[in-house]
Amino acid sequence: MMERLNDILTTLSGWLWGWPMIILLLGTHVYLTIILRFPQRRIFTAIRLSVRRDPDAKGDVSQFGSLATALAATIGTGNIIGVATAVALGGPGAVLWCWLTGVFGISTKYAEGLLAIKYRVRTPQGRMLGGPMYALERGLGWKWLAVLFALFTAIASFGIGNTVQANAIATLSHETYEISPYITGVFVSVMTGAVVLGGVKSIARVCGMLVPLMACLYVVGCIIILCMNGDYLWPALRLIVTSAFSPQAAGGGFVGTTVMMAARFGIARGLFSNESGLGSAPIVAAAAQTRNPVRQALVSSSGTFWDTVVICALTGLVIVSSVIAYPDITYENGATLTKAAFSKIPYLGTPLLTFGLLTFAFSTILGWCYYGERAVEYLKGRRWVVGYRVAYIIAVFLGSVTNLTIVWNLADCMNALMAIPNLISLLCLSGILVHETRKYLWRGQLDREMEDGA
Repeated sequence: MMERLNDILTTLSGWLWGWPMIILLLGTHVYLTIILRFPQRRIFTAIRLSVRRDPDAKGDVSQFGSLATALAATIGTGNIIGVATAVALGGPGAVLWCWLTGVFGISTKYAEGLLAIKYRVRTPQGRMLGGPMYALERGLGWKWLAVLFALFTAIASFGIGNTVQANAIATLSHETYEISPYITGVFVSVMTGAVVLGGVKSIARVCGMLVPLMACLYVVGCIIILCMNGDYLWPALRLIVTSAFSPQAAGGGFVGTTVMMAARFGIARGLFSNESGLGSAPIVAAAAQTRNPVRQALVSSSGTFWDTVVICALTGLVIVSSVIAYPDITYENGATLTKAAFSKIPYLGTPLLTFGLLTFAFSTILGWCYYGERAVEYLKGRRWVVGYRVAYIIAVFLGSVTNLTIVWNLADCMNALMAIPNLISLLCLSGILVHETRKYLWRGQLDREMEDGA
């Protein structure tokens, strides 16, 4: 019975994440980029706003806190193992397609953040709630679709955001340090409970400390490897570009691939790693202290910049240059590629990669807990949130000690089903996106306060 269900989910996941979804997501990225006049040009303004406090603005957490929480849920094993997997399956050209997806995805993340603030609501207790479900209900009047999005989000939080991350931590701890998955499960569950029971402020505070640390350490590791591979950087860059557009993409220790293979795996990995269009990040963006929707939209867009344009690009360049530099590196799968590349750093390489994977996975657990909470609150009310948190903590332990093949496939399906209603809201409310952008950004009024109901 379970094998049959797993086969069905595998088939459904393959169909949902096939070319139709890739075209829909990438098409939305390009369309929003054009109508919003390339918000990518404002990325340095976005970075500046993300670290500037605006305590008098309405919201529950700082703009940096909301960004850190979103990045915590987004930056994960997909940025490390996932990019290497795309290279292994699609060749070095996949790196360029992954990077381009991130560049265009900045516009979609901008749009998601804008709608999150535009349609958020304040509870009687003074908390801010928002996300695609509120945009669908308040902006389009489609309550039924909003309910479906919230339902898919709540289910997905137990999959890609929880059990599979806990399983990755337990597996890595057992393989590297021979720690029992049961011990790891108890430890991670306790750590998760200590953070998530404190609510969004506790999650944002921990993520605000954890995300910069783990990202900086990982980037430093990548830079060290690139310095070691200095003589091979230009050949690696040239191979990445030529492989993305040439049907004879091979050489330097790689197998030959087609342009379609490079595009498919690169685009799919880029879309999956930065979650632009998925609809998850705007849930926490709605809690940000911000003066108007466009300020938070810019801050949100910087998340895709850091996630894909910087971290995924560095990972791809490390992988390709290492394969060229070291003929002994095999490329049959992403995990092998990544471990082999980092092992070239004497003494520190493997521990650095291990720490990165562990912290990335744990931060993803924290970020997705908030997404799931807000989805459950939208569906059933505040009184269900405590029960959700308890179930979430228990699921962390269960994920650490069980086989999760079927959960992976279910999570992939839920993520795709989340994206569909979110993309519908972005496309149907594109006129609002242009109107708000014109009001605050194009007219140079980023410091303008948003009027109530505006």
